[in-house]
Amino acid sequence: MHLRAAVYLLDWLTDQDLTLASCRQNDLERWMTRDETRLRREAGHFVRWALAQKIARDLSFPAVKWNGPSQAMDDDARWATARRLLHDDTIRTEDRLAGLLLLLYAQWPAAISRLTTGHIEETAATVRIRLGAVAVVLPGPVAELALQQVSARRSHAVLAQTDSPWLFPGGQPGRPISAWAMGERLRKLGIRLAETRSTALFQLATELPSAILARTLGIHISVAVKWQRAAAGDWAAYAADVSNRTRKAPAP
Repeated sequence: MHLRAAVYLLDWLTDQDLTLASCRQNDLERWMTRDETRLRREAGHFVRWALAQKIARDLSFPAVKWNGPSQAMDDDARWATARRLLHDDTIRTEDRLAGLLLLLYAQWPAAISRLTTGHIEETAATVRIRLGAVAVVLPGPVAELALQQVSARRSHAVLAQTDSPWLFPGGQPGRPISAWAMGERLRKLGIRLAETRSTALFQLATELPSAILARTLGIHISVAVKWQRAAAGDWAAYAADVSNRTRKAPAP
């Protein structure tokens, strides 16, 4: 079954004029969200094998499919983690910024690790980050972290100021941090990558049209449409459930 899953994915990549080496996260998510895609979960074994063999790069494939918030505390926990990253200056700036890009803007470690200083746009009034075709205005505390990271980024290899264009330099001079290393650093902060990103996407899909969601976050339009459809159903039920619990709560 795993072999058939690999064949299905490879056939689709060929139809798209892609290979495992040229496939990017947006392409993989586009395949995963197709109605006709078969053996999604089983294909994860093949993708992780390809990453281990360095045949593919900068891809993330969750080990378990997750279909949205399972309980009311999911989004609460996400915001609690975001507040910790915003205010806890004992955590490294680069880790705080990376975590917030996942928590607030649903960015995979693979996408975060490839950001350059050119993706941060500073004007007299605002600081923006370009995650997709349209730059996003960063709120004050996140903007400060972004500017700090631009000015203070360091190469872990040489432990000195560097002119590297990467926003998150890696251990090798001139190279960004790997997606795997970025993911590990976020996990050490207590962030569950797949669930956190799904919760963020659910919330954003309730607030933005799919076209804007795709252009803003740098995801494929078909992925944005899928999330918006899911959010329209599941989040409506979720909101109703929360509302019912609020009305039934005893008065203090």
